[in-house]
Amino acid sequence: MAAPDTAMLDSSTVTAGIAEGASSEATPNGRQNESNVAFALEIQKKYAAEREKRIKAEGSAQYLELAASEKFGHMQDDPWIDQEPSIPSAGSVLPDHRCKILISGAGFGGLIYAVRLIQAGVDPNDIRLIDQASGFGGTWYWNRYPGLMCDVESYIYMPLLEEMKYMPKHKYSYGPELRRYANMIADKWGLRSKTMFQTALGNARWDDDTREWLVDVSQTRKGHDKLDLQIRSQILIIASGVLNHPKIPRLPGLEGFKGHTFHTARWDYAYTGGTPESPSLENLRNKRVGIIGTGATAIQVVPELAKWAKELYVFQRTPSSVDERGQRLTDPEWWAQETANKPGWQKRRNDNFMAQFVDTGPKPDTNLVGDRWSEIPSYGALVGSPTPVTLESVSTYIANLHAIDLPRQERVRARVGTIVQDSATAASLKAYYPSWCKRPCFHDDYLPSFNQPNVHLIDTDGKGLDKLTSTAAVVNGKEYELDVLIFSTGFRTPGAGAVAAKANARIAGKGGQDFEIKFTNEGSQTLHGIIAPGFPNFFFPGVAQAGASPNYTHMVNQYAIHAAYIVGESLRRARVLPKEPQDSQEGPETSTTRPRSGDSAKRFAIEPTAAACQAWTGAIFQRAVSLAGVAGCTPSYFNENGDATGKTMSPEEQMKAAQGAPWGDGMRDYVSQLEKWRTQGDMEGVEVRVEAS
Repeated sequence: MAAPDTAMLDSSTVTAGIAEGASSEATPNGRQNESNVAFALEIQKKYAAEREKRIKAEGSAQYLELAASEKFGHMQDDPWIDQEPSIPSAGSVLPDHRCKILISGAGFGGLIYAVRLIQAGVDPNDIRLIDQASGFGGTWYWNRYPGLMCDVESYIYMPLLEEMKYMPKHKYSYGPELRRYANMIADKWGLRSKTMFQTALGNARWDDDTREWLVDVSQTRKGHDKLDLQIRSQILIIASGVLNHPKIPRLPGLEGFKGHTFHTARWDYAYTGGTPESPSLENLRNKRVGIIGTGATAIQVVPELAKWAKELYVFQRTPSSVDERGQRLTDPEWWAQETANKPGWQKRRNDNFMAQFVDTGPKPDTNLVGDRWSEIPSYGALVGSPTPVTLESVSTYIANLHAIDLPRQERVRARVGTIVQDSATAASLKAYYPSWCKRPCFHDDYLPSFNQPNVHLIDTDGKGLDKLTSTAAVVNGKEYELDVLIFSTGFRTPGAGAVAAKANARIAGKGGQDFEIKFTNEGSQTLHGIIAPGFPNFFFPGVAQAGASPNYTHMVNQYAIHAAYIVGESLRRARVLPKEPQDSQEGPETSTTRPRSGDSAKRFAIEPTAAACQAWTGAIFQRAVSLAGVAGCTPSYFNENGDATGKTMSPEEQMKAAQGAPWGDGMRDYVSQLEKWRTQGDMEGVEVRVEAS
C-alpha cells in the first residue's frame, strides 16, 4: 500500500502521540511534560511552514545536470586523469570482446560484487569491470574536496575489513585513505588487469539465442581516439552507485557570471591551491568565495574554506541537522580486542548499528558503534523498522516517530545555540524537520566556522539565490561580490528512475522489452530487489524492493552476497563450477588450483519466476505503509526534491510508488529473509535453464 499522504493523518493524534511518547522526560530547553502537547503542535506547525517555503513546482527540474549542458559540461570532466597510471585499451583488457561476467562500476559496489563472486567460486579471469573513472574508488575517486570523510563509522563502512585484515586510521576515514583502500581491494583480488577504465556503459541487449548480453561500451582515453566496443557477456551486473551525475541549480544569470566556478564533486585544486592529501588552499587568501549548498558535502568543505578564504559566503536554502562527530584515531589495542579471532565481527557490528533504528521494542544491550548516528531510532521511518504498521495504526505509528524524534532534534537545535555566537546566525542554522527527512550530518568544526569574522551565512529562507550578475550572487536584492562560486549542490536524486536510468543506459531484455519503460509503466517487480523477470542473467542493487541502510556499503554487500550465491549455485547446477565455493576469507586462488568457471562452454539463463516476483512485490506492498513518515518531508534527494511527496498521486501512481519502496521491516529483517531463503538450498522462485553450446 502506498505511503499515505499527511492529509490523511489527524494532527491532534500525532501531537497527542508525541506528548505521550515524551511523558517521561522534559525537552532539552526545559519545557516540562505537561506543556509538551502545545509545544509539539507548535513544532509541527513550524515544520509545515518551513516545508512550504521550499516546495517548488519545478521539483528536480530546478536543477541542471552537468552532463546535459554544453556551457557547464566541462565541470564534470575528470581532473584526476593525469594522476593515474597509463590506462590500457579496453580491447587489450578483453581481446575477444567476450567474458562470463561484466560489472559496470569499479567503486566499492563493483569491487564488492567481484569479490563476493570470486568467493562463490567464480574465477577472477572470467570477470571484467568497466568504469568511466580513471581509477578505482567510485565516489571516492571523483570526490576529493578538502575535508572529505565518510559520514558513517569506518569500521562498518569500509567493506571486507576482515578479509583485508586492515585497520582504518580513524573512526571516520578520510577520502585519500578510502581511495587507497579501494585500490588495495582490487590488487588483493587481482582485479586491476581486468578493469576497463574511462569506459562508459551504453546499451545492453539480451540475445536469447546465445543467452548472452550484448553490451555496447565506449572508451575515451586521453590522447586516443574514442573506442566503441560490443562486449558479449553471459552475466551483466550494474553496480555504478547513486552519486554519479552532478547537478547545479538553474539560476538566472548563471551563464553570464564571470567568476570562476566548479562543483565540489570535481574540486579544482589548480585554482584553490593544495592537494587532496594536503588541502592548504593558499590561493584563496585574497579571494571572495561563495558556496551554494549546506548539505552533507558542504558540512565538510566549509570548515576548510573558512581557514583560507578572505571572505566566505555560505548560501543556505535549508540548514542541515548537524550533531557531534567525535572524530578520533583508531586505538590499535582496542582494535585487536574487537576484531582478533572474531570471525563475522563486521557483520555483527553492522547488524548492531541497524538495530538502533527501532522505534519500539528492545535494543541490543551494547551499542557497538556508539556514535550520534546510532542515537536516531526514528530513522526507521526512512529505512524501515520491524514495528507492525497497518492503515488503521499508521497515524499512531507516525505520532510515535515524532515523539521519539522531537527530543533528539531539540537537542541538536539547542546545540547550535551553544556553539554559534551570533543569535541570528544560530537561529538560521537550526533545522526544522524530522531527523529522517534529510540525511543527518555530524561534524565538530562546521558550526564553529560561523564564529570566524570572515565567514558569513547568507540564509535565503528557503528560496535559494535570486540570480547571479556577472560578478555577484544576489539574495533578497543584495549583491555579494564573488571571485569564485563553488556548487555543493549534489547529484541526480537516487530515487529518480529505475536502475537503467541511474546508469544512463538502456537495458533491453527478452523480446526487446525496455527495463526502464517496463518498470515505469508496471512498477517494480523483482525477486529480493536484485533480479527481475524478463531480464535473464541481469543483477542490480536495490534499494527498490530491497533493504535500506544509511550505510551504503552494507546494503551493497548484502545484495552482492545474495547475487553471488544465486550465480554460484546456478553455475554449479549447470556444472560450470565445482561443487564447493572457495573460503570467503581468502583471496583468489590461481587457475591451476581449481577448475575455471569458463572451462565448460554452456549456455545458461538465470531468471526469477513471475510468481515469485509477484509474491515478493506483494510483501513489499504490505509493508510500504511503515514508510509513511516520509510524507510531508521538506524537499531533499530522499523525496526527489519534493517530486515524490509534493503532488497528489492517482491510486495507480500510489500503487507503483508502494511497489518501489524498500523492505518496510528494515535492513536486519531483509537480510534475515535472504539468509533463510539461501539456507533452504533450493533457490525457490529462480529458474536456471542450461544447454550445451
